[in-house]
Amino acid sequence: MIALTLAEVAQAIGGSMHDIPHPQVRVSGPVVIDSREARPGGLFAALPGERVDGHDFAQRAVDAGAVGVLAARPVGVPAIVVDDVQTALGALANHVIERLGTSVVALTGSSGKTSTKDLMAQLLEKLAPTVWTPGSFNNELGLPLTALRADETTRHLVLEMGARGIGHISYLTRLTPPRIGVVLNVGVAHIGEFGGREQIARAKGELVEALPDAESGGVAVLNADDPLVRAMASRTRARTVFFGESDEADVRAESIRLDDRGRPEFTLRTPSGCAQVTLRLYGEHHVSNALAAAAVAGELGMPVPEIAAALSQAGTLSRWRMEVTERPDGVTVVNDAYNANPDSMRAALRALAAMSGASRRQGGRTWAVLGEMAELGEESFAEHDAVGRLAVRLNVSKLVAVGGQAAAWLDMGAKNEGSWGEESVHVSDAEAAIDLLRNELRPGDVVLVKASRSVGLERVANALVETTEGEVIA
Repeated sequence: MIALTLAEVAQAIGGSMHDIPHPQVRVSGPVVIDSREARPGGLFAALPGERVDGHDFAQRAVDAGAVGVLAARPVGVPAIVVDDVQTALGALANHVIERLGTSVVALTGSSGKTSTKDLMAQLLEKLAPTVWTPGSFNNELGLPLTALRADETTRHLVLEMGARGIGHISYLTRLTPPRIGVVLNVGVAHIGEFGGREQIARAKGELVEALPDAESGGVAVLNADDPLVRAMASRTRARTVFFGESDEADVRAESIRLDDRGRPEFTLRTPSGCAQVTLRLYGEHHVSNALAAAAVAGELGMPVPEIAAALSQAGTLSRWRMEVTERPDGVTVVNDAYNANPDSMRAALRALAAMSGASRRQGGRTWAVLGEMAELGEESFAEHDAVGRLAVRLNVSKLVAVGGQAAAWLDMGAKNEGSWGEESVHVSDAEAAIDLLRNELRPGDVVLVKASRSVGLERVANALVETTEGEVIA
């Protein structure tokens, strides 16, 4: 964060100072919400939690070097007291970004946000110092904490914005007003909460509505291949740049092919020229993500040859998202267990199918270890059934459905689509899946592990990788 005195922080967020003998002491360290992460010169935000209250750890944070605490009540140490700590964090982030004048790039979409943000960050960092959302820190708390990592050297701030309802993205854009807004897609993630894709599109489109007009430098980067996203051009005052495979796209991919490991190669074509891209990432769905990142990098001044080279060098920055590990015994584990929705599940299964070429030449098989996709509401049965059927249509050797009712629907869909009833097996939990796989896997096999975060299937992937000392290759 930029250095601010405690008095300046209090003024910026409308707080009152308590037990602060020296208001001119500067906050020069990080802003944290976990007292164990407090550092000298930092600021600790005391948030109430489900099990513990951050106010109880104020003294610990100060002992660790924090110069003050952001709190909802006096805590006996130097504190700035506000009505609501989370709201105050947002106000402080807004103040810092206004002071810095940093180019803010915000992106949203039903799937692919984190992977695209990671690609974008790796491109923009080659242009100038860049701060980006860690992992999926994309809500009302994570976004201001990310913004507060920016300092006087930061030129680009890349923020992932999530939404679970109408108005969420609008609120986030008020905290950190973006100049460039990217909408990747409108799928069915959280459809049980939104009530339909049109409502999801309405929520995602709040991002482009918040952009400044074209004369002020506002740019909306939209997926030309998604009709609901393409239609958002009418909702913004910003200049529009389209990306995709469509002929309408300003930044597009041509001559896409996958190697025998499922990694895409394509020609990147832009108004400024074209270049070849060979991604290290797995799955054709990453082409769209790469195009979105390329469009933003181009808007911020990166030449096309440099964009292509940076995309070809980029890897995964966030854990458990198509994280590929090759074990010494020849088994490949694809850990995509951070989260799942129907669109990302289909993309992951297609990536697994694309990886099957190399594995089958080695006598290997493909395994899909799948669990529940949460928050689908009335669509849950149909979507789980459809994913189970897709696994069979893509010739996945074996589906292992893990968990309760939703897993049973996955298993049923696969068995109803299959010919022999042996295409799938339903197991009760992660431990049962681990036992099954340890007994059945053989050299050349490729194992995809994916489910919603709440299922915790990363335990399966971790157990399979920990069996031997494998090498993470992407």
